[in-house]
Amino acid sequence: MIKLRRLSDQPILLPKPEHEWERAAVFNAAAIYENGLFHMLYRASDVGPHPNFGQYVSRLGYAVSKDGINFMRLDKPVMTNNTEQELRGVEDPRVVKIDGVYYMMYTGYGGRSENDFRICLATSRNLIDWEKKGVVLDEPNKDASLFPEKIGGKFVMLHRRYPHIWVAFSDDLKTWHDHTVVMKPIDGNWDCVKIGIAGPPIKTKDGWLLIYHGVDEYKVYRLGVALLDLSNPTKVLARQKEPILEPELEWEKNGYVPNVVFSCGHAVKDDVIYVYYGGADTVIGVAVLDMKDIQF
Repeated sequence: MIKLRRLSDQPILLPKPEHEWERAAVFNAAAIYENGLFHMLYRASDVGPHPNFGQYVSRLGYAVSKDGINFMRLDKPVMTNNTEQELRGVEDPRVVKIDGVYYMMYTGYGGRSENDFRICLATSRNLIDWEKKGVVLDEPNKDASLFPEKIGGKFVMLHRRYPHIWVAFSDDLKTWHDHTVVMKPIDGNWDCVKIGIAGPPIKTKDGWLLIYHGVDEYKVYRLGVALLDLSNPTKVLARQKEPILEPELEWEKNGYVPNVVFSCGHAVKDDVIYVYYGGADTVIGVAVLDMKDIQF
């Protein structure tokens, strides 16, 4: 059975009270390993990221590490809420690199109505300076990422039309077609209410490894794993019934949103997958999986 192994029983990134924009929470980070460094783009909020705590705003910070555990970070965010669709923030980034360009899909949260959240796209050459490309799908949608390479000459995107994981295809990153359900919640299981992707899919010799999150009837968020076909990502080759990570530590169980482990990204170094995840929507932890241990 596939399981993640925590590298630390303590969070690796905490809020910084002296920084207004990240004083309350840091969580749900994108990650990538490039040029000998672990890069992380994390969501941060000024007050607790839940309506119970007030009119929070989310921004994106940047942190970098040599070992994947000890991170240095910039004092100011690298992306802020400066468009109408992002009045309440930029949330839950997922990053891939295709042909020398970094592509980030994230959620633009307007907060003007109940379903005022959209998938947005930005690009970068250095992971710090980002050019926003706007809304990708003009519908309530989130949990989106590109695959890290084109398939059949097309860009491929995973997204979440509630409560399923979907896939779509595009020639130009503007018009998306052939929207197809890839995975659905499983009745009576830990992922019975809704599911969505964690980080971007990881290419392996056997298929695209997809880490995803699932929610049960008690609003507990866990991580699971599945395998998609390399040439036809609408086809699920395998899906583990048991979760690979669930809230167990105090800071995963207690925070602004209790009982949550939620990932938006991972970095692969020397055949080890470093999975970065938010604990209770308050702090960030890391757990690993050796590629050799991926057996369904």
